[in-house]
Amino acid sequence: MSEPVHAFADDALGTDDATTLAQRIRRGDVSAAELTDAAIKRARAVDHLLGTFASTAFDMARAYALRIDAGSDSKGQAFFRGVPTAIKDNTDVRGMPTRHGSDAVPGSIASRTSPVARQLMAQGLVCLGKSSMPEFGFNATTEPPGKPAARNPWNPDYSTGASSGGAAALVAAGVVPIAHANDGGGSIRIPAACCGLVGLKPSRGRLVHNDAAAALPLNILSDGIVSRSVRDSANFLAQAEQYFHRRGLPPIGNVQGPSGKSLRIGVVVDSITGHRTDPEIREVVETTARLLETLGHTLVPVEVPVASTFSEDFALYWAFLAFGATTNGRLMFHREFDKRKVDGLTRGLSKKFRKQFYHLPQALWRLRRSAQEYEAALDELDAVLTPVLGHPTPELGHLSPEVPFEELFDRLVRYVGFTPLANTTGAPAIALPAGLSKNGLPLSVHFMSRHGDERTLLDIAYTLEAERPWAHCPGRVAENQAGNREGSIG
Repeated sequence: MSEPVHAFADDALGTDDATTLAQRIRRGDVSAAELTDAAIKRARAVDHLLGTFASTAFDMARAYALRIDAGSDSKGQAFFRGVPTAIKDNTDVRGMPTRHGSDAVPGSIASRTSPVARQLMAQGLVCLGKSSMPEFGFNATTEPPGKPAARNPWNPDYSTGASSGGAAALVAAGVVPIAHANDGGGSIRIPAACCGLVGLKPSRGRLVHNDAAAALPLNILSDGIVSRSVRDSANFLAQAEQYFHRRGLPPIGNVQGPSGKSLRIGVVVDSITGHRTDPEIREVVETTARLLETLGHTLVPVEVPVASTFSEDFALYWAFLAFGATTNGRLMFHREFDKRKVDGLTRGLSKKFRKQFYHLPQALWRLRRSAQEYEAALDELDAVLTPVLGHPTPELGHLSPEVPFEELFDRLVRYVGFTPLANTTGAPAIALPAGLSKNGLPLSVHFMSRHGDERTLLDIAYTLEAERPWAHCPGRVAENQAGNREGSIG
């Protein structure tokens, strides 16, 4: 087994979460430039080993950090002002290339910053560059052909998950404390689970819509972050809400810790794909359920609240997105898009859609209806507990786009059976660390709640973080961040 690879050091960043780093900047204990320089040094120490960045913008980051220290930036009292981060390679930032993880997309420099990136950067974060991802975010591992794979800091022979795999590796390895991620089928929660992080997919519409959302017949996309502490995710959402609040969504507000309220939580252990969940995953879900029961919550077994066709319908929609990316790449990504260079997974999905396209209208109708079925199922529940994934994190190569398509597709269906439901329904969902596998890699659990109810997910997350502090790579137990409220937003 390969040894863990991380960048934690006795430097300006230390082992602090983003909330503590922001406090230290406000107190004058450390400067934004010092944090940025430390993050750049860490990135250079591990990126060649972990494949975390699609591109870097270190000079731009340093220049911005110096403006923060001089008080000449425009972010004023932004909560995370001066904290280093990375933006995923499917989101435009002016002055940086965006390639969507694909050789088919030329690496031209963006002339604008996308609405999502503007909302992120409004919190004062300092962007070091673009994090790596699989082509167009379609895969559940970050292994773009012809480029370095994103490797898991806990064991570099293993996957980081995807599609925000580079972001998760950066945070788990200690290069940055939080990083941008987005999720169209589990792409915040899957890499968080693989790398032992907090990964909260917000409700549909909670953040500003990203560039692709408006063109989709069913918007399954949500943006957010991966982090090492619950309070970083809570503070991020609270600040995002100050920047933008969509009418009709209940406000999240300032969630500082567990409410103490007794919750009724449904438990699902096996997915609707028909594949039995791996025993290690089952055990970690059942152990979490027992822990919550001892804390006064009610746990009840429930059925997956969707039609039996859900898995096939979502797969067809996934294939439709690949077909659209391949066919309309010059309009969607770049006028010099070269569809001959797309990877094997994208080609296979596109071919699958061409064979089954006539089923799409009914599949879309059923996927849209899943939101109503899900909400009805939660009438008497506050949340649902499930696995994040069907089996533990695989070794690199298991889900490579170079695996023959039919075999790869079957492997993906067996692996990713739980997360897509929250994307079609628009419900919020969170992945939380819950232990280590027999080979020393993180295992996680997954909670979903009603659309607009991130507060309940944060309530549960704070509870579990306090009762069962999780380890950080390379195996250190994190301080109980939930016990320090100084950095929470008031």
